[in-house]
Amino acid sequence: MYRILVGIRRRRRGQAAVGGGKGFRSEAALDAIRCFVEKGREQGDQLHVALYNYPSISGAYAALFASLFHSKLRLPFLPLPFSSFHPFKGEDFKLADVKTCYLLDFIGPKDFSLELSKFIPRVIAFDHHQRTAIRISKMKEKLPSNLDLQVDSTRCSARAAFDYFSAELIGNGDSQGLLNLGELERVKYFLRYIEDSDLCHRKLHDIKYFNAGIKDLHAKLNCIVNPHLFYQLLEIDASSLIAKGRSVLVSRENAANTFIKNPFKIHLGRGLYGECLAVRSDGNSNLSHEISLELSRRSSASGLRPIGAAVFMQRGNVKVCLRSFDNMTDTSEIARVYGGGGKPSSSSFTLRMDEYNLWTSKRILDQKGADCKLLGLKFLG
Repeated sequence: MYRILVGIRRRRRGQAAVGGGKGFRSEAALDAIRCFVEKGREQGDQLHVALYNYPSISGAYAALFASLFHSKLRLPFLPLPFSSFHPFKGEDFKLADVKTCYLLDFIGPKDFSLELSKFIPRVIAFDHHQRTAIRISKMKEKLPSNLDLQVDSTRCSARAAFDYFSAELIGNGDSQGLLNLGELERVKYFLRYIEDSDLCHRKLHDIKYFNAGIKDLHAKLNCIVNPHLFYQLLEIDASSLIAKGRSVLVSRENAANTFIKNPFKIHLGRGLYGECLAVRSDGNSNLSHEISLELSRRSSASGLRPIGAAVFMQRGNVKVCLRSFDNMTDTSEIARVYGGGGKPSSSSFTLRMDEYNLWTSKRILDQKGADCKLLGLKFLG
């Protein structure tokens, strides 16, 4: 259906890959750039590159739409995954003779986009993250005219890229569109779920099953090590992923419910943050989310705080995973006090065993209640 102009030479035996061979700023990725540039120079073509956020589904689909656009117009195009694990540098493209570079679902770390714009005549970025909008507001005075940062918090990056390349294709005289009718219907349905997840709307009733279903896709989103990526993305059906995700989550929830036999009370922050139900999940830490989420419901039903805790040993300390089904409860306020972090509904941190023992002691609860009463503070226990 279309070609992606990527040339990757085999590394010589013994040649080390930069970045551990992960395919980001590896020797294979840098070699792909060199081959791409050499071929472009031979044919006298203007070259176009896209760096997409890895392992973001939205970034990968944005790269798909960029590939389709350049294929339709027969323009040399090179897509590359970009990861903060071992990122590209602006100077990697210094002598690349690239006319346009697209940054898909990110603008790069620190001043990466600014550095890139020094070597490439046209840099266009698509992003939807609120934190990116804050960063850009601080960069406005030093943004060059050839750097176009398109940050739209109302659309996911994949949809923004689809709209952009569709309009560009029409502007170049191609009225057929990026996708045929069958592909268009399937991809647009998929984009609804990507957007609902990326923008944290959670409006689609089966979004949690979709998110569970796409987890296995993340490892396949590197087009350097998976040259068939964009063909695969076109074939993905959201309904099948939802069914798969539902099966996975139901299985995990059943396993978690079977595991929860003898929950006990812990005094969060020695009782200053109230009480909730907990279980030791040693050997079953992979089920911590499901276990603690179910415990949060049981805690609430028992008159305790709507928080559940899965506790297990990790490198000599006690790992505490907190979850809550209640939108009004912020578990991260507890986690931050103890050096951890997370989101209001999901957070974690580690404790020394002696501190954890105080959380399970009735004596410390009684003492904290007395201390709070003495200080005139409200005690949540």
